[in-house]
Amino acid sequence: MTSMGSDLVRQSARVLAEAIQAGEVTAREVTQAHLDRIAQVDDRVHAFLHVGADEALAQADAVDAKHASGQQLGPLAGVPLALKDIVAMKGVPTTCGSRILEGWIAPYDATIVERLRDADVVILGKTNMDEFAMGSSTEYSAYGPTRNPWDLDRIPGGSGGGSAAAVAAFEAPLAVGTDTGGSIRQPASVTGTVGVKPTYGGVSRYGLVALASSLDQAGPCARTVLDAAYLHSIMGGHDPRDSTSIPSPVPDVVGAAMKADVRGLRIGLVKQLTGDGYQPGVRQRFAEAVEILTHLGAEVVEVDCPHFDYALGAYYLILPSECSSNLARFDGMRYGLRVNDEVDGGVESVMSETREAGFGPEVKRRIMLGTYALSSGYYDAYYGQAQKVRTLIIQDFTRAFEQVDVLISPTTPTTAFRLGEKVDDPLAMYLNDIATIPVNLAGNCALSLPVGLSEADGLPVGLQVMAPPMADDRLYLVGAALEGALFDRWGHLLIEEAPAL
Repeated sequence: MTSMGSDLVRQSARVLAEAIQAGEVTAREVTQAHLDRIAQVDDRVHAFLHVGADEALAQADAVDAKHASGQQLGPLAGVPLALKDIVAMKGVPTTCGSRILEGWIAPYDATIVERLRDADVVILGKTNMDEFAMGSSTEYSAYGPTRNPWDLDRIPGGSGGGSAAAVAAFEAPLAVGTDTGGSIRQPASVTGTVGVKPTYGGVSRYGLVALASSLDQAGPCARTVLDAAYLHSIMGGHDPRDSTSIPSPVPDVVGAAMKADVRGLRIGLVKQLTGDGYQPGVRQRFAEAVEILTHLGAEVVEVDCPHFDYALGAYYLILPSECSSNLARFDGMRYGLRVNDEVDGGVESVMSETREAGFGPEVKRRIMLGTYALSSGYYDAYYGQAQKVRTLIIQDFTRAFEQVDVLISPTTPTTAFRLGEKVDDPLAMYLNDIATIPVNLAGNCALSLPVGLSEADGLPVGLQVMAPPMADDRLYLVGAALEGALFDRWGHLLIEEAPAL
């Protein structure tokens, strides 16, 4: 990679967009620099499952032609982006990290992709993920694990580890992820990046392959809060093709990120999300961030959300139940993998053998859990009870936001753990999302941003900001203020220190 290319890949999305608009660099040069970076490091990181170099360069050339003709460019025109492989993109493989969709080419664009194209964002390719977004480490991908750019022997989080790792490894300044129980925020936390789970219904789900329809939400991944805000503003907004889409405009997330002022804000520290299960290094950096917020003029108070203690159990009944229903469509009859088409056993045998060969062990585990929870005689005892707990968690949030403007917690209880450390212990793996799950159950919005490195292992620590539904702008207000103060303290952005590459 040339020195110019090396410089380009380390710039923020907004810096790149402004340079393209000013004619200081072309969109093709920016795109080529990132493609060169992918070629240089992705054999070690494995963030991408598919790279569409020719298509990306064609998109970049179209931006340059538009600029040359004097047409106005959007705020992220010409900026490269990595797309999680659960989002349909016409003419491009969409595997969801699963063998059962191997070879399937999406026949249409998701609404997110349409909006990115309309904004002249350059899509580099599709990123690796835990199979059907079920996992917290990207080790459950059928195509091999993604590795954390901070330490290649460690996980990048999950399920969207590919998107977070691509951003952390300077392979893309922006990425799209999806968050069902923390799959944007948890990878952001352990890779030192910014990840946002928008309000449920604030970003269209049309064209997302469904895991759990009442929980899934797409959102932005970036290296700065402002970059995430710009991407959020492009992705979000009402979509009549999504019945859960909120018919309201996106809050002014960009304006909030630019304002970055928490004076007079009341911030609630969630009692249930700061306990003994958190590593000392995580607690230390979180406590320092709380002090900074107080110094910036916010009032920080402790808030009690007693039913958060039951969120994990409720989530792992609701999610598998919805997963069991949604994944029934993968039967070997319509698209994707088909095994033993000529067997004498007929359709049922083909379905059975296709699912046996196509689904991985974690997907099978959750399908069985969900099928059992929905079965006759157990529905009320398991799924019904879990939905009641969900209501109590929503009420906890409602009461909390009557007292404070936002809530905060560590994003994850630990820094990135080693590959293979928890892959055979489902409960230990599930506990990684203990702080992020309540937001998905309630449909609120939340953001994770890096707040330093743990002194114990030198790995990134993330802080989570949570806000009420359709108050996404508050996330960016607090996140940008804290990011700015931390920038002043360090003199650089955290991600510039990523040492493994």
